[in-house]
Amino acid sequence: MNNVKIVTGAGPVGWTVATQLADAGHRVRILTRSGSGPEHELIECRRVDASQPEAFRAAMADADAVFHCIHGSKYNADVWRRELPVAERTVLQAAGAVGAVVVFPESLYSYSAPEQLMVEDSPRAASTGKRGVRTELLKARAESETPTVSVVASDFFGPQARNAHAGERMVPLILAGKRVSVIARADTPHSFTYVPDLAAAMVRAATLPELWNSVLHAPTNPAPTQRELAGIFASVAGLAAPMVGTIPAGVVRAAGLFSPGIRDLAETLYQFVHPFVMDSTASERALGLAPTPLDVAAKETVDWWRTGI
Repeated sequence: MNNVKIVTGAGPVGWTVATQLADAGHRVRILTRSGSGPEHELIECRRVDASQPEAFRAAMADADAVFHCIHGSKYNADVWRRELPVAERTVLQAAGAVGAVVVFPESLYSYSAPEQLMVEDSPRAASTGKRGVRTELLKARAESETPTVSVVASDFFGPQARNAHAGERMVPLILAGKRVSVIARADTPHSFTYVPDLAAAMVRAATLPELWNSVLHAPTNPAPTQRELAGIFASVAGLAAPMVGTIPAGVVRAAGLFSPGIRDLAETLYQFVHPFVMDSTASERALGLAPTPLDVAAKETVDWWRTGI
């Protein structure tokens, strides 16, 4: 218990990982550019940027695990390629110097056959845009001498997950009795991962050396459709099922001709046009974890949106 757990980033994943660790009695040091993070007697927040190798190495004192939860400053492949590999090299080198394992949250972007059920040994060889960047990051982790674990999740929902398809684009609209507009198709299965389940898997993976240097899947419930998920949120909130409309893929692509931000979103339309389903059975067995039942996770999410922000 004397070792420190390092968490980089205080977004929904970093915040939740840090909170779970501290609630379990671990000392936690959160490193962010702003010095932000949850308030807890076992959490120390420092202003440290992963682009500053010396400061980052100094912050690693007494660490035995690093949970690297930062993301690019923009949702753009060029920005990701410029920022993320540099930050990961800094983290891997600093962690390696003190003998710490590095645990990464990871996306499904690198999977090269996403129209098929995605399991832990599915091919991860996507080569273009943001998907290619994720493939390159996974390759660099595999080649690093520092032990790593990458824990893959699908789209997030849950406390702290504001900027998400099942976050501010869905839950507060449902609570306000408004129409929900989802991307592409409302009735195609799409996996959603509850942020606390991802965090729990990352925390557990750090304690199991036999799982290091591998890619795991965060415990994730069977895939609902976007319409079904919206209905579950409404049900646990005690509300009538919401009206759910769609923003057709063609409209998103057309808007992307004029908006760089929408163009970056359009790059991942395949996730909502076809079934986009991950299976976490093998990882659940290896980690000894299971996903939070979807109705329970939805209720906790709704409660947070109502009272926690």
